[in-house]
Amino acid sequence: MPRADTTAPVLVWFRRDLRLADNPALAYAAGTGRPVVPLFILDEGDETLGGAGRWWLHQSVAALARELRASGHTLVLRRGDAARMVAEVAQECGAAEAVWNRLYHPAAIERDTGIRTALTARGIAATSFNAALLFEPWTIASKAGTPFRVFTPFWRACRAAPPPDVPGPPPRATAFAGRIASDALDDWHLPPRRPDWAAGFVPHWTPGEAGAADRLRRFIADHLCTYARDRDRPDLAATTRLSPHLAFGEIGPRQVWHALHHAVDREPACAGGAERLLSELGWREFSYHLLCHAPEMATTPLRSEFTAFPWRRDDAALSAWQRGLTGYPIVDAGMRELWRTGWMHNRVRMIAASFLVKDLLQPWQAGEAWFRDTLLDADPASNAASWQWVAGCGTDAAPFFRVFNPVLQGRKFDPAGDYVRRFVPELAALPAEAVHEPWAHGSTLARAGIVLGRDYPAPIVDHGFARARALEAFATLKENDAA
Repeated sequence: MPRADTTAPVLVWFRRDLRLADNPALAYAAGTGRPVVPLFILDEGDETLGGAGRWWLHQSVAALARELRASGHTLVLRRGDAARMVAEVAQECGAAEAVWNRLYHPAAIERDTGIRTALTARGIAATSFNAALLFEPWTIASKAGTPFRVFTPFWRACRAAPPPDVPGPPPRATAFAGRIASDALDDWHLPPRRPDWAAGFVPHWTPGEAGAADRLRRFIADHLCTYARDRDRPDLAATTRLSPHLAFGEIGPRQVWHALHHAVDREPACAGGAERLLSELGWREFSYHLLCHAPEMATTPLRSEFTAFPWRRDDAALSAWQRGLTGYPIVDAGMRELWRTGWMHNRVRMIAASFLVKDLLQPWQAGEAWFRDTLLDADPASNAASWQWVAGCGTDAAPFFRVFNPVLQGRKFDPAGDYVRRFVPELAALPAEAVHEPWAHGSTLARAGIVLGRDYPAPIVDHGFARARALEAFATLKENDAA
């Protein structure tokens, strides 16, 4: 039970919920009438935070601190073991209660359970809430009561469930009058400095709750009605680019859900785009559903037979893929977009991932780790589930024998070559018919003054050969299964 003293504050522990609106933990704390102590902890043991994510986290925490300061609150910053820091700050401020919004990756669940037990033993109430998902993993089950393993019936069950709660506005909370020691955000050295490889992120992003809300508003106004048609075109600015904001909880899926429904009420012609975007939120939900029931999903294939897959570990091939030097323009454009902006168009993610695991036969875990470190929107559930989908080893996966042809994919989804030219400037002088397959247009290359191997790499593998090799490798799994 909370302490009887009504002046004892409530500690609000922010994590991946860096917003004031639609924040159930904050709203609950404000509703108690007690003073509120906002806390953010940099837990160095958090393996879900990559290098790019550290840059975003710095900007996002700074934005949250400004928003809190505007309403009279001071965000307390601490660095270290989360369990120890929560206990220390609770003791320093004399907290009656500590609240937070739930995380769903296995290490966080185990840690939070321990923290709740320790606080309760000291007479401090501990309560957690859902701010990150439309439907928590244990609330959606098959008719047999078992977890779903296929996305379509899972999402159908979600759509049949009661809709998620209407998001609330930023609450008015009583500020804590005492002083609590706090780190300086700059002392955490989250953004890179020497070299500042994240400098290219700045023109593309506005981290923070206000930036997230503005991006959603602009997407609905400008692109929602054409989203279903244009979402696979990396040459067009047709997607939401909300994923980093969702990953850090600057906007919640409930806010997106209800904003889309309101938009369709105003403009019924946008229903198709809204439904397609909702299904993207559904894939995020499904990913957490899988992670909840398969905690080792980031490293262990969900289809156990893939533990015997004959991957060909090749550091040179992996490095060429990481640097965008494979000789396949659509793949290289995607990998360079990732390095330059911290983000990659979803269609190109699938193409680049397929190339790594199927054309190069590199283990999908190497791609998952690279994306986790370099993506601003790296999410422990979606990243792992998506890599397993591409690799064919997930429960609801693209079959391994489906091998994307990077040339055909480029022609289909970047028909004029504008996306490739933007991120592979070595090929900017090539016309559309040559830009996705430059090695097949020798005279055009000569007129443009481009020499493969000097100005741009020749393909590091022949796609036809690579496809046959991948199918042969996959056949060994079926042979082993039959044996």
